[in-house]
Amino acid sequence: MRYTGKLTGGLLGFVLGFGPVGAVLGALIGHQFDAQAERRAAGGHASGAAAVGERFFQATFRVMGCLAKADGHVSEQEIAAARAVMGQLGLTGPQVHAAIEHFTAGKQPGFDLAGQISELNRVCLGRPHLKRVFLELQIRAALAGNDLDGPVRALLTQIAARLGISPFEFAHIEAALRAQARPFDAPSVRGEDLERAYRVLGVTGADSDRDIIKAYRRQLSRHHPDKLKANGLPDSMLEHAKQRTQQIIEAYELIRERRRIQS
Repeated sequence: MRYTGKLTGGLLGFVLGFGPVGAVLGALIGHQFDAQAERRAAGGHASGAAAVGERFFQATFRVMGCLAKADGHVSEQEIAAARAVMGQLGLTGPQVHAAIEHFTAGKQPGFDLAGQISELNRVCLGRPHLKRVFLELQIRAALAGNDLDGPVRALLTQIAARLGISPFEFAHIEAALRAQARPFDAPSVRGEDLERAYRVLGVTGADSDRDIIKAYRRQLSRHHPDKLKANGLPDSMLEHAKQRTQQIIEAYELIRERRRIQS
């Protein structure tokens, strides 16, 4: 489904507090973006958020299939990892069917990975947060598939570079997704939890409270579901953004409690 005319969802800003988790996200204020401007920004390859979402979905699972085939074959574990991502996203039956078709297309010997990434770059022009979400989904599947081992890491690093994502940002995404595998409330690992929380925000214990607050706001802005949806992230991918947002909030709350950062 494609949108015409005006597209609601431009985000002017949001207000952040530092109290209970339920109030952290604050209030969102939106206004309209001109759909024609969106088409120009995407180089004529997108006609609004729906078109962006359609291409984003396609690229996500095609590249996921290509990465699974990076070492010449696709293991049962890599197939299970892709299926798990589909399940974690809460895809409907038809969406799962479409995702599998795209995954299968990406596994084919003639799949044009470079062309697919170039197309994604055009679609996501002016939408850097969508590129990060795309890379997060690829890393998420690769971690579960083969722990980013072998040629898949090198290929993902190349993809990140073509999307304009630095090695530092790649390392931060990987660290945050590895940390996501375990909740922050396990009593036996509370000391380790704090280090994992720092990694989620992309900071260290040596950073100042002010820098930690800035990093928290930056990460929350990048992953806020409403903002990403306004920029074209399909509804089928919003669950990932919600999970990452919750992880960021929990990580900050733990750091705030331990360091006694004032609300």
